[in-house]
Amino acid sequence: MLFKNYQIVVFKDRIGSCGHMRVSGWLISVLLLLLVGLTGAVAYLWSFYPKSLSAEYQLSEAERTIQSQNAQIVAMSSKLQSLQEDMRRVQQFDAKLRVMMNVDREPADTSGLAEKAADASSLSNIPLYRQDLLAKRMHSLADDLSGDVRLEEIKQQEILLALRENREFMVMTPSIWPAEGHLTSGFGYRVNPFTGQSVLHAGLDIANRVGTPIVTPARGTIVSVGWQNAYGNCVVINHGNAITTRYAHMEKTTVKEGQVVNRGDLIGTVGNTGRSTGPHLHYEVRVGGVPVNPMRYILN
Repeated sequence: MLFKNYQIVVFKDRIGSCGHMRVSGWLISVLLLLLVGLTGAVAYLWSFYPKSLSAEYQLSEAERTIQSQNAQIVAMSSKLQSLQEDMRRVQQFDAKLRVMMNVDREPADTSGLAEKAADASSLSNIPLYRQDLLAKRMHSLADDLSGDVRLEEIKQQEILLALRENREFMVMTPSIWPAEGHLTSGFGYRVNPFTGQSVLHAGLDIANRVGTPIVTPARGTIVSVGWQNAYGNCVVINHGNAITTRYAHMEKTTVKEGQVVNRGDLIGTVGNTGRSTGPHLHYEVRVGGVPVNPMRYILN
């Protein structure tokens, strides 16, 4: 019966005629089987839909959790790098205080700092999906920082004791910027803008407009006021302990020889006198008559 031939008759009402189409029985059987199979497949797949929704939700939740954890790891990594930078500044401040207080200086562990800085920077190169490695590296850096902090606390106590015993010495040690402005040239060898030769620049050049106030960075006695060739209008202060400071290219001076000045007192204004390429203050610190880098003393 299934393999008999069948005729399908289609009547056209308006025309009054009909059409015939012969269909074999096996084709109808195949179509019925396909329909049953398709219905079963759809029903089978539909049974998995709730499970797939649940799995998709769980995957979405897991992705959100991972993203949140990754954000926390990145933030912690940034904080560790910031803490290392703070520690570096504290160590530099410690070194300056030791120079000023004549406290025994320990050799700076620059290799250790460089290695730790490299470790902190390398955190950003670790794939975020390696959270185990990131966590391990951050814990290691945190332990190192904790050790550094404890060591610095001991060092600061030593310096604090020295400060208490040498308050007068600190009052007479130049430790602040003598003028506001932009540092255009530091201490060290450079090409002289007038001769073209490499010479020692014995101080700091602080550029600012003419008339900017200049103050003394520590208590001392004015030992020289007036014109000094290439320095132009110049003031020299003796702070004791073989320390003197020099202020050159001044527009005007407001002190006289023999006058005692305290930290923050006005001694003159920025100018462009002497051998100068523009308005600025040339500031020197000398110990025993030998120029030293003023940045070793400036704390603010």
